[in-house]
Amino acid sequence: MALEKLRKEETLVLRKKLIGQSCRLFYSEDPVKIVKARGQFIFDENGKRYLDCISNVQHVGHCHPSITKAASAQMDLLNTNARFLHDNIVMYADRLAATLPEKLCVFYFVNSGSEANDLALRLAHQYTQHEDVIVLDHAYHGHLMSLIDISPYKFRKLAGQKEWVHVAPLPDTYRGLYREDHPNPGQAYADTVKYLIEEVHRDGRKISAFFAESLPSVGGQIILPQGYSTKVAEYVRSAGGVFVADEVQTGFGRVGSHFWAFQLQGQGFCPDIVTMGKPMGNGHPLACVATTEEIAGAFTANGVEYFNTFGGNPVSCAIGLAVLDVIEEEDLKGNATRVGAHLKDLLIKLQPRHQIIGDVRGVGLFVGLELVTDREQRTPATETAALVVKRLKEEDNICVSTDGPWESVIKFKPPMCFSMDDAELTVKCIDRILTGWLHYHILSTLVTTGLFAYICCFH
Repeated sequence: MALEKLRKEETLVLRKKLIGQSCRLFYSEDPVKIVKARGQFIFDENGKRYLDCISNVQHVGHCHPSITKAASAQMDLLNTNARFLHDNIVMYADRLAATLPEKLCVFYFVNSGSEANDLALRLAHQYTQHEDVIVLDHAYHGHLMSLIDISPYKFRKLAGQKEWVHVAPLPDTYRGLYREDHPNPGQAYADTVKYLIEEVHRDGRKISAFFAESLPSVGGQIILPQGYSTKVAEYVRSAGGVFVADEVQTGFGRVGSHFWAFQLQGQGFCPDIVTMGKPMGNGHPLACVATTEEIAGAFTANGVEYFNTFGGNPVSCAIGLAVLDVIEEEDLKGNATRVGAHLKDLLIKLQPRHQIIGDVRGVGLFVGLELVTDREQRTPATETAALVVKRLKEEDNICVSTDGPWESVIKFKPPMCFSMDDAELTVKCIDRILTGWLHYHILSTLVTTGLFAYICCFH
């Protein structure tokens, strides 16, 4: 039986039988079976069209013809082990170097963000000759064992925290230690890292790296306060460590104003290592680590050859080059700036109408809508967030998802071709759902308290 001829129910049965159950689907109660996609839209087996606000992997849009053409042409010509000499890998590295600070000039190509982050750990350990790593609370950096160890989002559900891993507070100015009313939250949160380093030193240990997403995503679409990364880098380097910026979710112009999210921290800030992944290949497995000549030199000096059979192969790099072309030719950074600002503004305008909206935050096409049951207490509205996601899918054919420590943040990381009309439609539907939820909540309260019957007796 050909796979494309399977009915949805048959596909589900086979998936449950053959695929590990820890590999969860979106909308697991009633998953969408996708058979086609174009731009910011995906289509199910019945031709129903869904607006995709989730797929930041398909960075320049699903099945972009320029990407498909580049992949097909190179696949038809040559694809081989990346250890053969070929133009594409050096041309692609040169193009990437032009987007980064000058000192980040050495590249290692791999297949996934997890591989990139694992290699970044190795580079940091080799260069510093230290072991300990500082990470942010609620962070997630990948599925390899080395990365589970530095991902509080995962290790707290498993074996727990290793002695060489140290967790700094998430710089969340909405519900963290230092909030929006603090005079300098960037400095205050950076000082928590400084105190952590001092504690590590008192225990006789040394710091290898500070490892953080430039915009924490699993943590709840967090925008780091200004000055934070610069001060943290100062403290970490003084302790003999390096600063690793994880751009797997946020790189390649998603923030609109800059090509990399770490650049939001100011022109003078430059990490020692940058990892990248998801958006690079527009769905093709392609990832990379960029670092300095000094760190790369220390990695080479250990005498152990590093190679990656598929990382940087001719087809992957042809696709990577095509993605860069599309970002530039279609002004997708500009689109992210304009559409992202419009989306954020529309969501902010909903706040006076809906007390359940606690916070709207984001930059470019990286936006979070945090729902709360009580604005003063900022109590997470986890169940309502899940309900909004479900109803958007079922009633409006719009795919979004939740994130954050309490899954109370509705997140938007759509393909970069997301339009003004898409933003307006999405917010209009959210407004309708929240209005209906409010009316239902009021009615339920009246019924529960007996006031409904009391009111009815006067009619």
